[in-house]
Amino acid sequence: MPPGAQQAAATPKRKSEKTAIFRVFGALLLPFMYFVGSYRLHGTENVPAEGAFVLAPNHYSNIDPVVIGVAMWKLGRMPRYLAKASLFRIPVLGWMLTKAGQVPVQRAGRSREGADPLATARTIAAAGHAVVIYPEGSLTRQPESWPMRGKQGAVRTALDAGIPLIPAASWGAEKILPRYGRISLFPRKHVDIVFGEPVDLSQYAGKSKDTRAVAEATEKVMVAITALLERLRGEKAPVERWDPADHGQSETGKFNE
Repeated sequence: MPPGAQQAAATPKRKSEKTAIFRVFGALLLPFMYFVGSYRLHGTENVPAEGAFVLAPNHYSNIDPVVIGVAMWKLGRMPRYLAKASLFRIPVLGWMLTKAGQVPVQRAGRSREGADPLATARTIAAAGHAVVIYPEGSLTRQPESWPMRGKQGAVRTALDAGIPLIPAASWGAEKILPRYGRISLFPRKHVDIVFGEPVDLSQYAGKSKDTRAVAEATEKVMVAITALLERLRGEKAPVERWDPADHGQSETGKFNE
């Protein structure tokens, strides 16, 4: 046996995350996404090659989750999202989302379906997968598309599961699909995606039920995401964090800018 062969044999090859169902999604979505845009990835060294983590991106266009999916595909990591429960009721698509391990999130005040999405997210993390949780919870209400106030789901999931939380930002998807607008096919758009270093949450370990501590940690995450977006946009964000409640805006649905 050649030198080192025994050691190589003892180290199993990591199983590809691109399972059949993800390859179906890739076949359906990637040709269109590459037709309308090119995608430049930055900070890829910050994305774990294996093992669980929470990815926390900014949210400014209805197509930016697909953009993040393209970036993750290029890195060989297949993300699990917290997605609107209504999508799971669409024939075929709902079945595919379920098979791909996506997590249904029900709007407040409706049925119990998807009532505890964070518990499902923690289960997915325990299986060693990447979970994408948008801290803002919905499209940013900030008029210039800067990150608004964050919700606590991303931090709670990372703390409960004991896994890294990676901040991320993208910019350029708004040219493909403007907020509440129509898709623009031409010309081809450039989209940048940057992954930051894991947010240090060590001081909050064991405090996932402490609302004040989690709120503080969440703002720390939003600061990291905003800094990444400032790099991509080449400008400074407003000093004050936008909160929809302070501006009479609803948490869901369209809003007046």
